[in-house]
Order: sequence, then C-alpha cells, then structure tokens
Amino acid sequence: MKPFAALLLGPLILPLAACGGGDGRDGEAPRNMAANVPASTREADAVVPDTAPNASLPAPIKRSATTDADAVLSCAAERGQAAAQRLVKICTSVSPATHPPCNAVNNCAIIEDEIARSCALIGDDAANTPGCAVDPRSNAAAAAVVRRYYSAINAHDYSTAWTQWGPDGRPGQRFADFQKGFADTRATRVTIGTLPPSEGAAGSTYATIPVTVDAQLNDGRQQRFVGQYVVRRVNDVPGASAAQRQWHIDSAMLKPAKG
Repeated sequence: MKPFAALLLGPLILPLAACGGGDGRDGEAPRNMAANVPASTREADAVVPDTAPNASLPAPIKRSATTDADAVLSCAAERGQAAAQRLVKICTSVSPATHPPCNAVNNCAIIEDEIARSCALIGDDAANTPGCAVDPRSNAAAAAVVRRYYSAINAHDYSTAWTQWGPDGRPGQRFADFQKGFADTRATRVTIGTLPPSEGAAGSTYATIPVTVDAQLNDGRQQRFVGQYVVRRVNDVPGASAAQRQWHIDSAMLKPAKG
C-alpha cells in the first residue's frame, strides 16, 4: 500500500509538475480532437473563487455507485441528459470535423475540447459565431483548459487530459506513466481562483490559473491541494498554427493544503 501522501502526490503532482515521467514517447495516447470551452455562457476574464484554499474539505465527490471506478464517465451521467444535449448541440454547430465527438455518451471534457478547438480554428470570426461565447484568446479560455483537464481526469478520460498539455502531451513523460499516476484516484474537482492579468513573453502569452483541487481516492479518502497552473498560447503571428494559438498547460505547481 502506498503511503497516504504518495497516493495524492502521485496522481495529481507527478503528471503535472517537473518530476516523474520519462524521456521517451512509448505508450503515448493518440492525439484527440483538441480544444477548449463549454461556450454556453460568456465568462468574464476575472473568475471569483467559490472555495477558499484552506476551507474545510467538502462532502465526498459524487460519482454513481453503480459506475465502474475505471469506466469513462459519460457527459449525460456527469451533468444530466439535458445539460449534455445542450453541449452536444453547441459542439455539432461549430465543429468542422466529419465525425466529431459530439455525443452525450462521450465525456463532457472531450466534447468541450472539440468546441474550443473549433472556435479557435474560426479565429477572429469566433466572437460572432453562435456557440463560441468565450473568446479563444481570453483568460476565461485559459482557465477552461484547467477545468477541462480535471473534468477529463474525473471522467477517467486520460487521453483528453493528456492533450491539455499540448498535441504531444506532457513533455518528458510517457502517456502510460501519466495514466498510471491516477490509478488510485476515483474522482477529482477543481476550483478556479481569481485570475491575474495574462503576461506576454517571447511571442507567447501566459496566464496563471490559481486552483484548489479536491480528490477522492478509491478507498474513500479525500485530499486537497492548492497551487497554480501556467497556461500558454502562441500569439496570433504569421506562421503560427491553429494548435499553437490554442491555450495549453505549460507548467503546474501544487502542494497539499494546510488544515
């Protein structure tokens, strides 16, 4: 049995920070259709935190008792059929793919991923496109990457979580090791704090995303982490690809919450 601390540090920090992994690419996941946000309502760039970092741990994260702990959680099961169908409708309206993953039996993260990818491809016309309510260049879109990352982990869709680091996943780590790091994690939930202004450097824009992460282990224990993600996108310059202009996780720093 792993020590208590390692159970959380393995799933939530090893795949995120600069430790663990390997330098090969064996066992990587295939590239998913990548993208960004639910886009059902317009989000402000500043997001007010709804949970203080050192607040008492909330009630256990709910996941159907009849759901296999290793099974991928469908969007309909996660958010309800009506909410899932609204997301599917947005997805099908903006996706240029011949066979997009716009289906309520898929997890919400991959559907939102396709919406964000599609809105980013639309570019400057996204603001006038129904379904692309969040500007793909905004801090709200940057925060959505982190939300989607944990939504995918909660749904046990590690392939979609992996590509939030970029088309090739987290640098320096094999996908097999990334997935293995979550073997003891049953459910996760992230709370986003207030977003500071984004910063530019060397042709890219960086957004810092403060987070509080709650996890429930397979044995029922709960853990909480606080810290931040840095999310990056290449600026809209000649020669930058659509994938480069999307927000992706660049780095992360998490630590166990006190109290």
